[in-house]
Parts: sequence; structure tokens; C-alpha cells
Amino acid sequence: MSKAQEIVELMESQRNEAQRQILMGFFKTGPGEYGFGDEFLGLKVPQTREVVKAAGPDFPLSEVPILLKSRWHEVRLCGFLILVAKFEKLATKRLENNFDAIKKRDEIVTMYLQYAEQANNWDLVDLSVHKILGHWLLLPSNLGDRDYKIKVLDSLAQSPCLWKQRMSIVCSWKTSQMGDPSWCLRYAEIHLHHPHDLMHKAVGWMLREMGKRVSMDLLREFLRQHAYEMPRTMLRYAIEKMSEKERKEWMSR
Repeated sequence: MSKAQEIVELMESQRNEAQRQILMGFFKTGPGEYGFGDEFLGLKVPQTREVVKAAGPDFPLSEVPILLKSRWHEVRLCGFLILVAKFEKLATKRLENNFDAIKKRDEIVTMYLQYAEQANNWDLVDLSVHKILGHWLLLPSNLGDRDYKIKVLDSLAQSPCLWKQRMSIVCSWKTSQMGDPSWCLRYAEIHLHHPHDLMHKAVGWMLREMGKRVSMDLLREFLRQHAYEMPRTMLRYAIEKMSEKERKEWMSR
């Protein structure tokens, strides 16, 4: 496949009404809910991944925005997963410092940020941001140095858009996997008093991953400073991998 319209037609042909109703409830698309107005075809994630595989590595980058602007949740996910596949192919150890690869990675990141608001539910963020933006934070870039990258994430964190805010913390999943805890710690602290439960879960989850991947002692130090002011859901997620005895001690604070 070389055209976005071919992908849209293929995915629309797989529409499943029963599954669509389930997904609309699961992703809270009712009035007043965080996913209000989102529209689904009723495809499961493995089905969308099969479409990404069928599109192949040579699917034109210029066609991806058509997918990202689709009314359909699954088509937008397909667009983001195509960006993930393209970025990962350009981010191997062998290509980290390759001039052409750096240029193409920057193009993907620029497109991802341009259409960030199209990732308008937690699954669209969580399945893409760490593999694109998170990885880019630790790779060479012509767009700017670490200070520039901090500005990019700060702008997401300070956005009025919940999903951009979620991006700023969930991207640290990759940086923690690669041994750098600084991104997680910075944005966990920024979002410490966020009012939304989805952000409490995301921050706690990323702190837990940072502790598991980098240092439990670093996680404990963060908790010593902030456990008393963390929302209980955030704290509960952060300490999930600790012993029952230690979890009880932290929750009692």
C-alpha cells in the first residue's frame, strides 16, 4: 500500500459494530467523559498492527497526516504506529549518528509534535510517545540540544491539552529504559499536583518504571521528598513493585 486512502478503506471494511460499542465505553466517549466524541470502527490493536505491517516500511511519510487527521480512532492509531515503525528503523545503534537517519528522525518527530493533539486518548499516547519522542530525547538531533528538548517537553507539560501533558511524562518510559532517570523525575515533579486521575496513574506508572529500570533508591528518595503530597493513586502506582511491608509504610504517610 502506498496511499492513505487504501489504508482507510481496508480498515473501514473490517468494521465491527459489537466491538465498536465495547471500545466506546472502554475509552469513555460519553458526554462529559475524557474521550467524548471519539469515533471507533471496532478494530482491536493487533488488527491495526497488521495494517501497519501491510503498509510496509516504504509507506510515504507524506501520506501519514491523512491518517492522523482521520475521524476514526483506529486509523489515527495506525498513523502513529507507522511513525513508530519508521522511527525505530532509523534509531538502531548503527544509525544513531548517521546524518541521513538523524534528518529523517527529526522529520518524524516534527510531524509527531505537529499532530500531537490527534493522539486524543491514552492508548494513542502510550503506544507511540516513548518510542518516538522518548527515544529522540537521547539521540543526536539537528533540531536542538538537550536544552531545546527540555523546552519541547515543557511546552507539552504546560499545554492545556491533557494528552500533550500525558506525553511529557509517558515519553520518559523510554529514557528510563535507556538508563536516564532525569526526564521522569523532572516531569513527575511538574505534574505532582495535576488534577486528573489519568495523570496520577501515568506519573505513578513512570516513577515505578524508573525505579525498576534505573534505581529503586532513586525512587525512594523521590518518595521521601514528595509522598506526603502525592495523590494516593499516583503513590500506589509508584510503589507497586515494592514489598507489601514497604508499600504499607509509604501509604501510611
